[in-house]
Amino acid sequence: MGYFIGTDIGGTFTDLVMLSDAGEVTIVKSPTTPANRTQGVLDALDAAAERLGVTPQMLIRDLKYFAHGTTAATNAFIERKGAKTGLLITKGFADTLRIQRCMASWAGLADHEIAHFSKRSIPAPIIPLELIEEVAERIDERGLVIAPLDEQSARDSIRRLAGKGVEAVAITLLWSFRNPVHERRLEQLVREEAPDMFVTTSAALIPILGEYERASTTSINSYLGPVIHRYINGLETSIRGYGYTGPISIMESGGGVLPAADAAFQAANLLTSGPAGGVLASQKLGERLGFGNIITSDMGGTSFDVGLIVDGQPILATSREVGRFHVALPAIKVTAIGAGGGSIARVRNGHLTVGPDSAGAEPGPVCFGRGGVDPTITDADVVLGIIDPDYFLGGHMRLDAKRAEAAIVERIAKPLGFDLHEAAAGIREVANNQMADLLRRVTTRSGYDPRGFVIFAYGGAGPTHAHLYGSIAGISTVVVPTTASGHSALGAVAADRHRSFSVAFGHHAPPRFKKASDHIDATALNAGFAKLDSQCRAALGDDAQIDHLVTMRFRFQVHEIPVEVPAKTLTPADVDALVDLFIEKYEHIYGKGTALRGTGVEFNVLRAEASAPVQKPVLSLLPRRADTPKPLSTRKVYFYRLGFKDTPVYRSESLGPGTILPGPVIVERTDTTIVVGVNQSLEVEPYGNFILRLTASGIQSHV
Repeated sequence: MGYFIGTDIGGTFTDLVMLSDAGEVTIVKSPTTPANRTQGVLDALDAAAERLGVTPQMLIRDLKYFAHGTTAATNAFIERKGAKTGLLITKGFADTLRIQRCMASWAGLADHEIAHFSKRSIPAPIIPLELIEEVAERIDERGLVIAPLDEQSARDSIRRLAGKGVEAVAITLLWSFRNPVHERRLEQLVREEAPDMFVTTSAALIPILGEYERASTTSINSYLGPVIHRYINGLETSIRGYGYTGPISIMESGGGVLPAADAAFQAANLLTSGPAGGVLASQKLGERLGFGNIITSDMGGTSFDVGLIVDGQPILATSREVGRFHVALPAIKVTAIGAGGGSIARVRNGHLTVGPDSAGAEPGPVCFGRGGVDPTITDADVVLGIIDPDYFLGGHMRLDAKRAEAAIVERIAKPLGFDLHEAAAGIREVANNQMADLLRRVTTRSGYDPRGFVIFAYGGAGPTHAHLYGSIAGISTVVVPTTASGHSALGAVAADRHRSFSVAFGHHAPPRFKKASDHIDATALNAGFAKLDSQCRAALGDDAQIDHLVTMRFRFQVHEIPVEVPAKTLTPADVDALVDLFIEKYEHIYGKGTALRGTGVEFNVLRAEASAPVQKPVLSLLPRRADTPKPLSTRKVYFYRLGFKDTPVYRSESLGPGTILPGPVIVERTDTTIVVGVNQSLEVEPYGNFILRLTASGIQSHV
């Protein structure tokens, strides 16, 4: 039998999802190993082999495909552990990264931090001024060379950077997206003067208008490139060492996978790639279950990540903020807060707070018994009877409930004057309300009512809390996938190959225009998309599925809206229709009557999103259960404001398609615990996924 494996490294656990040729699903978890994250992947492979009753070498012999989602890029960037990087930039623009288009003091900050001026700060540049070299050259906005590249001066600059120990260099010139000739020549000079130096040119990575966004994205790509190269090489060497000879793919944040050999050159595209995997898996599952509007919610050990799928398609962001800087590469839009199972609860100035800091994998929650002293959400779940300390990870990891109780009493209950269980329930209540608030913000700020969506709850802790944060947000249905604790890993193995290419367009219809087609040349649009199509097919083959978009905005505005473009030869009438579609999307987000057509409309960037399928099995239907399942046991679970209730506990393997259970109820799996609140119900659908029907009416469903 052949196997397809996807892995995803989280802050606390490394997840592995294995699909067989027959469509069977196996999920295993292994503690993340921060000192050497590859080891966590190898441990998970060993655990998967043990689950099958074979040796790792025997499993690898039957392995057909391996995909990997990683936080390596995100961790290296946030922790500032990237390569020593230099920047070659047009003379006069050396301060571009420091100025950040006047966004430096608030970029990447949470709303409450922006509101308080004292919380603002200027981030340390990822490339210090002493490693920035100005280059004498100039190309104008039409792409014409008006000052040739001073090659001797450029060589001197490269030698100075090499002499300072620079390992990577970013090249970003002012109008290179109109004419990349100078950037390409600079790249050649770097190859000649410093052959081992990693190089990224902005014209190759992100040829769009906006010197700061291009400089930032290109610099980040070079900063991360060598780190990702070493990481992927180490991972590939280790897996090849097991005897695997098949393809290895790496999850990227735009909605697909890259060949491992290409990952380092798209390092900035790996930022937030792990959460993107969960959204893609939810999209695929939503298609199978008939859900088109989905809020994805991934609650792991460290964070709570939320994405949005509308009409069956993930919402993409054309630019995002990572570590206080901007990355202008298209990516599945995921918004995160520090609310995971390991998020720490504290009493500050008489108020209970939860997160954003986390106990992580080491030392972890107090109940892990690894030296943690601050109580976490997981500790509260154990104390309240929600998580069985003897069945965590299927009994492979025993939790210490007494330590969790002592920590909550000492650090939360006593300072607040609560008893143990009131304090633990308070931790859950604060965290769940924070998560519900994020669900509402993500939907309403995109112009949607959360009540029209279904929640997909995954991650190790998502199914334990979704019944409550969904109810608080006013949502009536929650889907817990069979792969809940490894959903992002499933996304990696289920994702198609993907590439995204963009090019600056920069045409506009002036104020008070009558027809956009009088000013926007359809022929130029067709030529731009034809160029992008050729890049897509060169990367993915002639059978690639290609979608076209153009980012548009009203003149003098900042934010752009991507508009879908029909995949055909465009006519003037199509150009006018694109403006109508843009106005429709604009008013959907910002309200009826808010469109500013009279100011003019800009067609700024053309983008092609391409995908090509990878071989993968189809999940199999499960047989319907004819018998009535019986609970394994009944235990006391503390319900918020209701106290302890005798609650039936089931093991997931005793349930099957057709099972319907009224709440309150606990369903234990080896990888997570599903909670169904009072006045709620649970149903198992034909593929084995759990569907929760919520009351969405307040505290009766709280636990």
